[in-house]
Amino acid sequence: MLNYIWLIPLCPLAGFLINGLWGLWCVRRTGRRPRKSFVAVVACGAVLLAFLISLGSFAGLLELEPENRIHEVNLFNWIPGLMVRTVSGELAQFQINWGFQLDPLSAVMILVVTGIGFLIHLYSIGYMSEEEGFYRFFAYMNLFMFMMLTLVLANNFLLMFVGWEGVGLCSYLLIGYYMEKRSAGDAAKKAFVVNRIGDYGFILGMLLLFAYFGSLDFTDLFSRIATLVPEPETAWGPLSWAALLLFIGATGKSAQIPLYTWLPDAMEGPTPVSALIHAATMVTAGVYMVARSAAIYSRAPEVMLLVAVVGIVTAVLAACIALFQRDIKRVLAYSTVSQLGYMVTALGVGAVTAGIFHLMTHAFFKALLFLGSGSVILGMHHEQDMMKMGGLRKYMPTTWWTMGVGTLAIAGTPLLSGFFSKDEILWRAYSLPGGSPVIWGVGVLVAGMTAFYMFRMMFLTFHGKERYDRHSGHAPHESPRIMTVPLMVLAAGSVVAGYVGLPPWLGPNVFEHFLEPVLATAWQPEAGAHHSHLEEILLAAVSVAVAGCGVFLAYHFFLARPEKAGQLRERFHGLYRVVYNKFYVDEAYDALFVNRCKGLGTWLSTFDLKVVDGLVNGSAAATRISAWISGQADIHIVDRLVNLTAEIVEFFSSVFRRLQTGLVQRYIAFFVLGLVLIIGCYLYLGA
Repeated sequence: MLNYIWLIPLCPLAGFLINGLWGLWCVRRTGRRPRKSFVAVVACGAVLLAFLISLGSFAGLLELEPENRIHEVNLFNWIPGLMVRTVSGELAQFQINWGFQLDPLSAVMILVVTGIGFLIHLYSIGYMSEEEGFYRFFAYMNLFMFMMLTLVLANNFLLMFVGWEGVGLCSYLLIGYYMEKRSAGDAAKKAFVVNRIGDYGFILGMLLLFAYFGSLDFTDLFSRIATLVPEPETAWGPLSWAALLLFIGATGKSAQIPLYTWLPDAMEGPTPVSALIHAATMVTAGVYMVARSAAIYSRAPEVMLLVAVVGIVTAVLAACIALFQRDIKRVLAYSTVSQLGYMVTALGVGAVTAGIFHLMTHAFFKALLFLGSGSVILGMHHEQDMMKMGGLRKYMPTTWWTMGVGTLAIAGTPLLSGFFSKDEILWRAYSLPGGSPVIWGVGVLVAGMTAFYMFRMMFLTFHGKERYDRHSGHAPHESPRIMTVPLMVLAAGSVVAGYVGLPPWLGPNVFEHFLEPVLATAWQPEAGAHHSHLEEILLAAVSVAVAGCGVFLAYHFFLARPEKAGQLRERFHGLYRVVYNKFYVDEAYDALFVNRCKGLGTWLSTFDLKVVDGLVNGSAAATRISAWISGQADIHIVDRLVNLTAEIVEFFSSVFRRLQTGLVQRYIAFFVLGLVLIIGCYLYLGA
């Protein structure tokens, strides 16, 4: 099965082509859209087949010895060999294959992408059933799956970048799916532009790596880097600059400071899009890329510190904003940004396996929460304001208990998946040489904030007083089975997924041992101070206690004494307003960058219209005037002179023509007359 890993991305690509081309043909030839049942079977079947092949490939990988768990399949030579001279003066062959690589890291990613992707596709059948653009939506979703699988299976940076840009394009198409909504179009453009800013860093990082090491192939490049020692902290060499530039790309794709503002606005797209792209898969692309490049980052300590700081600051900032949001999807959006900050922090302190472990568990409970919010929105007839909900538990019991499981998991409840992965990150942030008690402390604070805003969401949505409009004629209702069954499966995953990565004091960490071969080329720093299991248990207890405090505060302010929340909001109105408005970061970006760019564009447009076009138009007018003058001079001067010359010649020729009569006697007479005149002149002049 390992030799057929190329079929994994090919399956959703086939689904995209079938649904897309068939849909266009039906619309243009018959004026009718294709049958939704056909579209659903093709789209979901393509992803299910990719998932089954992924399972088979994963099983084949497990049969290999741990040190040999890497399998590459090169389909064809994409870019032929071009000889290029590197910075060191050596000749390198720039040759890129369209090839795929399956190893423990990419195996985890394809299982997450295809497995959760299939459940989201299944859910979408019910959620999007009333949409006219049903075939277009599923075609875009399949295209996204192809691009994401290309990204995680690529065996070189350039092919990874193809998938990287592809998921950005699909994000633009899916966020802007509701083309009639201006806000959706603006959000799609914002996501596209912000990601392009990060992509410039990615491109420069790739070019720098090739310029110094002469290769972009993962196996070849990382084996060359493995021979190097970490760069001095005071000196920035090519590895540090390459790591920084690649991380700029990661901040755009994984929504880290300062390029995080696009992700909350992306909630304008359909809820399944939020679950697939902006919770479980696409936004983890940056985390995956940094983890894949562990050989580079482990040798750039200054950049590692920067990564950790950016991650933890993003986590706490996004958690603060999530505390007071009213839109149920925006709460989850900022929660995603915060959890991505956790993952990036783990990578920054050197805990790569912990970051990928949280990526996997987060995919389960965050996809569950987003799909659950979609069920709520559909049951509330597209209402997203939690202040207009309340008491939905009795109307939507399945949605309630499944979202409850996801909320418990993300809050770090012991024995659920989020507890194991989040505790692993916090412990590594405390115990590893690249970590710090400060990072651990901020991480624990974020854990408490996460528990608070997630249970606030649950209490405002499913408990307490019913605040929706009873006179609208639309009562809340549970979603159909096609939507609730995926919720149940994801809820089960949110419970059991963490047991593959147990902490040492509970059992073997299978996940960490599975990923160890991927980190063979990473620099292994000297072990820090020894920490006991008791210390780890105590720190885990602290984080659980802080999360418990967050749950209690949410219960107190939004269920037991809801008036208290209003009183505090009025008392600290200024602070509440600042946080509710996201610290005015978007406004600051607009004032400092967006409006300045727009102003520059307006000035350049004016300069083009007034100066450049003026010069062009003036040159054209001057040309027309000079042409008219030249024409008049040609007509009245040149032509007149030519005609005058002709008239003179004609006059004299007519005179001489009269003399040429052809009579000999006249010629003799003229001769005699001329002779007489000559003799007379001679005699006269001689006298």
